[in-house]
Parts: sequence; structure tokens; C-alpha cells
Amino acid sequence: MLSSGACGPPTGQRSGTTRPSPPHGTLPPAAGPSSHPDAASPVASPAAPVADFPTARVPAPPPATDQARPVTAPLFELETSDRLIALTLDDGPHPAHTPVVLELLHQYGIRATFFLIGENAAANPALVRAIADAGHHIANHTWTHPDLRHLPESRVRDELRRTSDLLQETTGRPVTWFRSPGGDWPDVTLRVCSELGMRPMGWSVDPRDWDRPGTTAITNRVLTGVRPGAIVLNHDGGGDRSQTVAALRTCLPTLIGNGYRFTAPR
Repeated sequence: MLSSGACGPPTGQRSGTTRPSPPHGTLPPAAGPSSHPDAASPVASPAAPVADFPTARVPAPPPATDQARPVTAPLFELETSDRLIALTLDDGPHPAHTPVVLELLHQYGIRATFFLIGENAAANPALVRAIADAGHHIANHTWTHPDLRHLPESRVRDELRRTSDLLQETTGRPVTWFRSPGGDWPDVTLRVCSELGMRPMGWSVDPRDWDRPGTTAITNRVLTGVRPGAIVLNHDGGGDRSQTVAALRTCLPTLIGNGYRFTAPR
């Protein structure tokens, strides 16, 4: 069944593992052509092919040892000074909203990362395949969207492993990114995430669209919060996301018009 939960605000913070959204500012004017070695040309027209999606520089984790995989801190921003940002969508797939989001991303040639809830993916396998086939990243957002801080390690591992197994079976691709519900990163979650071969990803721009504050509020929070390297949190599942969809119709062309390009961290 579809999860009715959403990411919501962080329900608890641990020193060094939870990061709030940056202060809002005004959207700066578009910069000139980038000289960043990983940069690609800005999106100039709708429906850019998958091959033209720019890629982001993500710091590599330390090498694994024979004893255990290294435990890495969550990624909150991309390592770039260029106008390159990552759009992420949580709590799907949703049979009504996810297809519309996919159409918008195709229209503007944008690649995104979808953090899927396992039980929603199990109920909508065709949508999971559609997301992957469109060139987007499929990522793990647990099976039931629980508060992982209050679960024993065995339950945390089950939530993550079960979801990764289903997503890989559905798409044929290994799952490499994980996002903890609520943006909480207890030590046990980071350790299990690493043991299962995933890296943790947070966000730096949270428009709080999960709270349905209105299309205008969501739009303004994204446009004023974005800066080079930002990871933007939005939701395509977890309830009525019509406000988010409406906000994306304005945010995406506005950001592109201001020189921003989109990537899915590898």
C-alpha cells in the first residue's frame, strides 16, 4: 500500500550528521560559461537526451578494508562552484504524481534522483522501471519510512536491505544511494548503509513541500534557497503532491533560465 508518510522535518539531530537548509537569499543572475572540468553545456532546449546530462563531482569514500566498509558522512551538497544542482524526489513512486513529474523532467531534459519507499515500489513496479528507463537514479528510502532512531539494528538492516533488493530486482541495477527518513542519521543507520554498499545523501534546500504550504511558498523557497552545488528536496509521494508538481512547473524553467544545470550524483 502507498505510504502516507513524508520526510518531514528532522525529528532529531546528532552532531555532525544532520544539516539544516541554508538561509534563503535572492536568486543571483546567471553566470557565464563554466570552466569546471566536469561541467557540461547548460540545458538550452527541452528534452535533452540522457547522454547530455551533466555529472557532478562527489568526494570518493575512503577505500574499504577487509574488515568492513568505511562509514561515510551524508552528502549535503555537491562539490562544485558551478551552477550545477541535484533535484531529489522522495516517498514515491505515486501512481498519480510520479508520471507527471517524469513528464516535466523529460520536457526540460533534467536527470533526478528518486528516493523510493520499498512498499510503494512493490505496489508500482512499472513506475519504478519507468523512472530507471528515463535515465534517473533509483535510490533507497527504506521500506516503510520509519523513524530509524528508535529501531534495533536488525530492523534498520531489514528496512534498507529489503528495499535495495526489490529495487535491484525490478530495475536490474544496484542501489548506491540512501536517504534516511526525516534527515536523521544515527550511527547505526550510517553503518548499515555502508555495509549494504550505499552512500548517504541528505539535502541543502528543503522547501517543506511535504507540509503543503502552497505552490507559491514552495516555489519561492526553492528559488531563493538554491546555490551552486545545492541538493534540492521535493516529494512525488507520501500524499497529495499537486502543489509540488505545480511548483516544479515554475521552478524548473526558471532555474534553467538562470543558468542552472541538473545532475544526479554518481
